[in-house]
Amino acid sequence: MDKHILIAGGAGFIGSHLSKMLINLGKKVVSLDNLSTGRKSNIEDLLGSPNFTFIESDTRDKKSLSSLSNFTFSKIYDLASPASVTYISDHPIETATVNSIGVKNLLDLAKECNAAFLFASSSEVYGDPLEHPQKESYRGNVNPVGVRSGYDEGKRFGEALCMAYHREYGVNVKIVRIFNTYGPNSSTVDTRVVPQLVRQALLGEPLTVHGDGKQTRSFCFVSDMVEGIIAMMESSETGPINIGNPDEYTINDLASKIISMTGSSSKIKYVVRPKDDPKKRKPDITLAKKKLGWEPKVGLTEGLTKTIAYFRQVLKRK
Repeated sequence: MDKHILIAGGAGFIGSHLSKMLINLGKKVVSLDNLSTGRKSNIEDLLGSPNFTFIESDTRDKKSLSSLSNFTFSKIYDLASPASVTYISDHPIETATVNSIGVKNLLDLAKECNAAFLFASSSEVYGDPLEHPQKESYRGNVNPVGVRSGYDEGKRFGEALCMAYHREYGVNVKIVRIFNTYGPNSSTVDTRVVPQLVRQALLGEPLTVHGDGKQTRSFCFVSDMVEGIIAMMESSETGPINIGNPDEYTINDLASKIISMTGSSSKIKYVVRPKDDPKKRKPDITLAKKKLGWEPKVGLTEGLTKTIAYFRQVLKRK
């Protein structure tokens, strides 16, 4: 039986781009998604491919995963988790359990198939960091009972579970810590900073900036992110390894750039900064460069141009 690649969260933002890249590389892909935040429209152009199978299922439901028994997997990518700040705050139990029960179920499958297993962790494991930029050795500054804790601690627990399966059962696990990522296929209702500001600018609405806007983020275009994730899977590394773009911008700079690039008449509207919102976020990607031979290629202007074009098209249809 031919071996397939499983992408959990395959209809999501990053997962859909990963699906397309692997199909273009001639791989056989099974995309699994419960469509809570993923969308079938993200993978519509793949549904006719003989090498692509979509299964609507939830990684937390072991019974529903029995639909995967027809396949043998050589590689499993676990990107099955919500990530939008509003969604993870409104659905903390789903967020925590998909990164614990869901991860365990997929690790069991990896053990059974003898498949390599990549866990998409997050820069949120660093919390509101006291080290800048953040290296993989930094253990973080996380509020374990805050409104974001289902995600932050979920990702930390997911990493711990991966390493437990690696040590106890010899599962070939790989952990990437994903930093802020943007690009086409983001949902127009996503409250992460780039999609939210682009949508508001195109609709002529005020651009919502938290606090004084002096907090910083580093933005990685989705094609760079997917290439980094694949490089990690194809490597002999266990990780964790940071994948992100180290170019750092204040949110004020980002908002002004988006207003300028969209030709919008929108103004910036400052609102109260959410609790536990990090003041700074920037990856140290020394390990990714050294161990994976990877670094981002797409600058912010180029990436925003593609993202804005995608949002214009989607919003026009609505």
